[in-house]
Amino acid sequence: MATYASSGRMVAHNMVTTQFELDGFRVTRTLGVVRGIVVRSRSIFGTIGASLQTLVGGNITLLTNLCEKTRQEAFDLMLQHAAEIGGNAVVGARYDATEIMQGVTEVLAYGTAVYVEPVRAS
Repeated sequence: MATYASSGRMVAHNMVTTQFELDGFRVTRTLGVVRGIVVRSRSIFGTIGASLQTLVGGNITLLTNLCEKTRQEAFDLMLQHAAEIGGNAVVGARYDATEIMQGVTEVLAYGTAVYVEPVRAS
């Protein structure tokens, strides 16, 4: 299993896009698919708290916060993976989530790591 946290290096958040090109930059190398995967389960306390929030209706903040934290961790792992292989940007970034078993979800952030250089004005 690969882990990317050891280097501490990460692609900057402003160098990630869902597009396949990054405005103001030219791709000089395509390095390949990068990903960050987090598998998370709800705690019994979170499940009970979320169940109580459903009685009131509206946004279930306990689960919203859990989902946001999980997506952010997967995103950061993807950025670390990109930096590990020499990228300074990620294009085509996407998320996917799969319920592996009841109460256990995998969140995947993925994209293409690239090396970009600023476009010079003529």
